[in-house]
Amino acid sequence: MNKHKSDNKSRKGNFMEKRFLGLIEKSVKAHWNLPAFTDMEGPTLSYSDVARRMEELHILFRCAEIQPGDKIAILGRNSSNWAISFFGTLTYGAVAVPILHEFKSDNIHLILNHSESKVLFVSASNWAQLDEKEFPQIRLIIQLDDFSLIKSDQPAVKDAINQLPQLFEQKYPSFTPESIHYYEENPEDLCLLNYTSGTTSSSKGVMLPYRSLWSNTQFAADNLPFIHAGDNIVCILPMAHMYGLAFEVLNSVNKGCHIHFITRMPSPQVIGKAFATCRPRLILAVPIIIEKIVRTRIFPIIEKPLMKVLLNLPVINTIVRKKIANQLNQAFGGNFEEIVIGGAPLNKEVEQFLRSIRFRYTVGYGMTECGPLVAYAQWDIFKPTSVGKIVDRMEVRIDSSDPQHQVGEILVRGSNNMLGYYKNPQLTATVMMPDGWMRTGDLGTMDADGFLYIRGRSKTMLLGPNGQNIYPEEIEAKLNNLPLVVESLIISDNKKLTALIYPDWDQIKKLGLTTKALNEQMMQNLKQLNRSIPGYCKVALYELREHEFEKTPKKSIKRFLYQPEL
Repeated sequence: MNKHKSDNKSRKGNFMEKRFLGLIEKSVKAHWNLPAFTDMEGPTLSYSDVARRMEELHILFRCAEIQPGDKIAILGRNSSNWAISFFGTLTYGAVAVPILHEFKSDNIHLILNHSESKVLFVSASNWAQLDEKEFPQIRLIIQLDDFSLIKSDQPAVKDAINQLPQLFEQKYPSFTPESIHYYEENPEDLCLLNYTSGTTSSSKGVMLPYRSLWSNTQFAADNLPFIHAGDNIVCILPMAHMYGLAFEVLNSVNKGCHIHFITRMPSPQVIGKAFATCRPRLILAVPIIIEKIVRTRIFPIIEKPLMKVLLNLPVINTIVRKKIANQLNQAFGGNFEEIVIGGAPLNKEVEQFLRSIRFRYTVGYGMTECGPLVAYAQWDIFKPTSVGKIVDRMEVRIDSSDPQHQVGEILVRGSNNMLGYYKNPQLTATVMMPDGWMRTGDLGTMDADGFLYIRGRSKTMLLGPNGQNIYPEEIEAKLNNLPLVVESLIISDNKKLTALIYPDWDQIKKLGLTTKALNEQMMQNLKQLNRSIPGYCKVALYELREHEFEKTPKKSIKRFLYQPEL
């Protein structure tokens, strides 16, 4: 076994004395008159506007007899009001329960009941899909779109909604930064109950304490020095998931940035317009966003015969690649210092191309259970195919006799770790070890410089005919680079490896390929794939899919949905 600690020795300090809400309070006061939140094509709220609305929510919570530690659920697409509800909850001392707006109604009902939420902020579109009788314990329901009252059995709450401006003025005749005093938390207290939508199982409630949010936010403050107050950030990823919440929102508020929320389906066209308008300083993305832009905008250009010739000429090659890099930079707004990619491995073909043009990207690694960060390195020191180095206040151990060369489970320990799974001590005990180490379920190696490499998941590992370990993700990465393959999933069916393939139907239609021609190409792909992998990993069969695989918020395939029945 081997373990590796963060290289950063200068900020040891006692993190238990650090306060997440202290960071938020300090930032709101310091950036009082700066722009804070803007819904795309909507009005802009300053930090003082946001602070006022949070205090108004506190008034409502007190009228509803909500206590610190009570659960408050938030359900809807990204928006300024979503963020206000979240920060209003935490600064009151209550526990936020973000729920993905894409969850099915029966799953939402289950989460509301399992979490024992007492308040629900819900968008009109989500509310139309719910059955109020399924969650009778909710005492206050507020529409997320405009903070109007949907349900309350308490007359005091109804009166407060109607008289909120007057109640606010009574409490704050003069509302200034000095009026702000947020809840003083214990770093070990629960503040966030995040229900995952995983690749290998159904939802489970991850209990994150204040220290995890502080540690992740402080790391971003210390290690992303190019972000400053007033910088624009586009919020693309769902705030109900930790990756987007931590680094598009928590970090941005801490720095005093101006967050622009994409309030509808983030299509490539919508995202492109947002980048062009806002010109963000930092971009958070999942691989599929990057890969689509590169494959649709750049690869068709470099595949042209003349361009192939130019790229083979030594001097001209440099000039052409610089122009291509500039074109790609402009597709992301042209003002970013770095793009951080997380959630899944980046396609190797795309990654090699990005490195060849010195594109400013890096790949990080995390999980909801770490709030989420485990590893990261800035783009200029990042090693291709890695996921960076271990972050501050965290340790990683590879459960292997030779961590540099032999794959083992990744174990993590440190201030980012969760408290456990809510109301599930059995599951908690399977991942939380007595000495503080936590099992990630991910498999990896770590080189001599401390860079971490993800090799797959222990739950997805398959056994070969003679007991060999087969990591389907490695096979999928090779298959996804072959012609007309968008994405794939390797499963074991009757001890034969089968590739489920979602092909590029748009390109197939454009080329006018017949079913016969398509199958011939796929058979050729399989032959080429099998020549590049060991014999015990050879794929015997393939199946074509009409529709994309169902995904998690990180755009990882929900693998458990496609496993053959035993």
